Amino acid sequence: MQFAPVLRSEWLKIRTLRSLLGALLALFAATTAFSAIAGVSDASDPDFDPLFTALSGVMPGQIAAISFGAMAVSSEFRGGALRVSLAAVPQRGRWFAAKATAIAVPALAVGLLTSLAALLAARAGLGSAADGLTGGEQARAVVGGGVYLALTALFAAGLATLLRSGVATLSLLIPFILVVSFVIGDAAGTVVDFMPDRAGLLVLQQTHEGTLGPWSGLAVTALWAAAALLAGAWSLRRRDA
Repeated sequence: MQFAPVLRSEWLKIRTLRSLLGALLALFAATTAFSAIAGVSDASDPDFDPLFTALSGVMPGQIAAISFGAMAVSSEFRGGALRVSLAAVPQRGRWFAAKATAIAVPALAVGLLTSLAALLAARAGLGSAADGLTGGEQARAVVGGGVYLALTALFAAGLATLLRSGVATLSLLIPFILVVSFVIGDAAGTVVDFMPDRAGLLVLQQTHEGTLGPWSGLAVTALWAAAALLAGAWSLRRRDA
């Protein structure tokens, strides 16, 4: 079977599952709402970063992106759905590539729209505090934020394929993001800078320090997502449906 009809089939699955559409809606709503709230924060802090403040809603929003990626894959492991999918598309690599594409495209589209809406909502509250932001910085944050959210969804999708469980994926990734980055934080030294969330979120900062920059940090996140997808593809090939 050609790739295009497989992709259409996988897109139809995502489009008709209310839980997945709900996760994308939650991504938009949570990110925009938290950024709007952050927009009324105190700008007198010497470490205040208006760009990161405006897009800070991406941090809670990424939980919805993780849920979207994990649920899109884990639905295949319920009720024998994967057996039916692989009976229709025996080429497991082709099927998995279509599944990943069907996850990435809507996640990227919603992520870009969400990042733009979050920036506009926060800027309304920041007022003159955001006047120093250049058009290039804002464009980089919007595009980077959208790409980061899509990569987060793919990272979760790859891990869900490896673990064959959406619950296990959420139980692992959400504490990983919330605990490792924000509780351990700087105590872990430079190693934490290469964590997928810490590295990727650099693209939202106006100024940054350390080894990685905005785009190199996003590249690190892409490598994490690629590694998870490769691990998921390997598991799919090696294990029975």
